[in-house]
Amino acid sequence: MRTTTVIGTGAIGTSVALALTRRGVGVHLEDVDRNAARTAEAMGAGSLERPDRQVDLAVLAVPPAQVGRVLARAQESGLARAYLDVASVKKVPHDDVRAMRADPASYIGSHPLAGTERSGPLAARADLFEGRPWVLTPSELTGQDVLNTALEMVSLCDGMPVVMDAGVHDHAVALVSHAPHLLSSLLAARLEHAAEDSVRLAGQGVADVTRIAAGDARLWGDILRSNATAVADVLDSLAAGLGRAVGALRAVSDADPLIRRRAQEDLEELLREGNRGCARIVRKPGTRRTELATVSVTISDKPGALAELFTSIGDLGVNIEDVRIEHGQDQTRGLVELVVRKDSAAELSRWLESGGTWAPAR
Repeated sequence: MRTTTVIGTGAIGTSVALALTRRGVGVHLEDVDRNAARTAEAMGAGSLERPDRQVDLAVLAVPPAQVGRVLARAQESGLARAYLDVASVKKVPHDDVRAMRADPASYIGSHPLAGTERSGPLAARADLFEGRPWVLTPSELTGQDVLNTALEMVSLCDGMPVVMDAGVHDHAVALVSHAPHLLSSLLAARLEHAAEDSVRLAGQGVADVTRIAAGDARLWGDILRSNATAVADVLDSLAAGLGRAVGALRAVSDADPLIRRRAQEDLEELLREGNRGCARIVRKPGTRRTELATVSVTISDKPGALAELFTSIGDLGVNIEDVRIEHGQDQTRGLVELVVRKDSAAELSRWLESGGTWAPAR
């Protein structure tokens, strides 16, 4: 693949453009928002010049409800040999392609499972897709050459291709992405009119849970509308769990000791169910949570301290799988939670205990 046109220069479209440009692919940029397109061009994501010949691939980085219309227009102009969208819902675009009488043979649906709560080209990163699943949803009419082009593009972006049925994909992302976003928004909304004294106590826990609620409301409204039934099914299941939790919480203060004990047992079982579900989440390709451990370290909140910590741990031969940083209330020191493999955690803790520059958090 030598040439690509990316239509839509938001965070995902610009990230695709940056990743392909880094690999030497000639990228042309299009967007109805000229300011966004100019920003992406200034970032080195590609050129605003229209291609003088048919490109190998057109990437449609537009909301789900717009994919069919944009695809039909691009195909009518003969823009590309193959077309791929990156919308986070797949059944609606597949159906719209047929409704708009677009050519399904040159089109394949896709969804990179990577992103950010921020929007616009300035939120883009060339490495956004590294090691992340990238779902491809070919229809029975998708040409083999189109699938091969899509696989090549995912490889150039360092993603991990996963081929799925469009409907199966939508039910999966309703569970792991769309419903969690809506729940995050519902919880964050409780903070809008909360007392200032309450909000002042917010720490890393609530920040983690509500982080994705900062996403673009218009874009997420389109995503939820496009996958409404699957998301509603997940929320129905969650509503049953919430009802069970509410009942147990009301009962833990009951005058009857037997009812109190059963309520406490039910609460603990709900939490254990969460533990078991959490353990199934892959933090890194090939690594499950059960294989990882967290080591907490307090460091001085000054320039260079974090880089020095990471360098020293690297010299120790310990690989950091994930990291979370929380500033102390006095802002003079920070708490760093390092996620490492269990077989490395003891060694790292011993190093810290034996006089490493930093002390493990107590």
